[in-house]
Amino acid sequence: MSVVRYLCDQGITPLVMDSREQPPGADKLAAAYPDVELIAGGFDCRYLVQATQIVISPGISVETPEVRAAFDMGIEVIGDVELFARAIANSPARVIGITGSNGKSTVTTLVGEMAAAAGLSYTLGGNIGIPVLDLLLNPKELYVLELSSFQLETTHSLNCIAATCLNISEDHMDRYNDLESYRQAKLNLYDQSKSVLFNREDLLTLPNSPMNQNSFGLDAPEVDAWGGAEGNIVRGSSVIMPISEVALVGSHNHANLIAAMALASSVDIGREYLVEVAKQFTGLTHRCEVVADIAGVTYVNDSKATNVGATVAAIEGLSEHLGELILIAGGDGKGADFTALATALERVSSVITLGKDGDKIAALKEGSQSVKTMAEAVALANEISTAGDIVILSPACASLDMYPNFMARGDDFRAEVGKLNA
Repeated sequence: MSVVRYLCDQGITPLVMDSREQPPGADKLAAAYPDVELIAGGFDCRYLVQATQIVISPGISVETPEVRAAFDMGIEVIGDVELFARAIANSPARVIGITGSNGKSTVTTLVGEMAAAAGLSYTLGGNIGIPVLDLLLNPKELYVLELSSFQLETTHSLNCIAATCLNISEDHMDRYNDLESYRQAKLNLYDQSKSVLFNREDLLTLPNSPMNQNSFGLDAPEVDAWGGAEGNIVRGSSVIMPISEVALVGSHNHANLIAAMALASSVDIGREYLVEVAKQFTGLTHRCEVVADIAGVTYVNDSKATNVGATVAAIEGLSEHLGELILIAGGDGKGADFTALATALERVSSVITLGKDGDKIAALKEGSQSVKTMAEAVALANEISTAGDIVILSPACASLDMYPNFMARGDDFRAEVGKLNA
């Protein structure tokens, strides 16, 4: 709908295709744009090969046979982010681009909060919140964009003032041939950026070749890089603030904060605003979100952890906690290899699994228990936990085998925990 609105505003009447027989929003499309034709129930190659340009949803692979046939005929295949990039190409607007397997939404939101604190004219969107083309309805001086690998496959001219790939871990292996092809989709962002920020603790985020680059991490940095030293967040030898004053929980979130600070500083947001936000920002819903403390047991909703890397980060981030860690995991693994989770599970006292691929996670930890519903998972966690423990929902899987989305899964967890409280 966002693409249709944008094209119609440009005087272009597109043809719309959807693989579903009854696409959500078809009625809204017909009401708002009666001149726009919709072909539903599949992709018609006869029309695609006559297109002057194909704007593809990130959810549809460019390797879809009908799309590939058009692409091989020289027809341009792009996404809405590329349309956005072309629309602002001659404007003074600046763009910060953020990708990675995990932490994108947290870092995007943090940079936005820092821009707001500094009083900048900014907005954020992309893979989070507002579709990029809708951002153009209310132009700003700074655009902070969360970008997925799917979006970056069809984006070539974004021209970011700064960009980062936060980390790389196996995800979307049902779409990519291997980890390297997934990684290269992510790193496509670097070639469209004036300066890049990589994670020196994850060498997969290194640019393919040297460029105007800097790094972040939790370790002590060299020269002008960002990191941690002697209990402080630092840039080179300059202290930004004590880590003890940061509101976010977990070392993985501290790394996200450091990355956000580095990106914000690239548009001259001052240290005082970085510190102000760091002291106040407690995290996003469904992302290591503390939902309750019941009889001394802390319940954490990390439903956004839809891949193995996110769950590993959550476990490691909470590894200094003195009590036991009880993990609820499972769902649709999207073809991922779960073996990378095995080492992290050594830090977990009990594992409760559910969903389509829950048994694959259960096999990694002796004594794991399987359940069928979130209600059973929370009840079991409550039964085996004692004061001082943490119960965390961090699935390492997508939610679509049991829920409409990860938010619905997190809400179910929160509701079941609420029943315990009641």
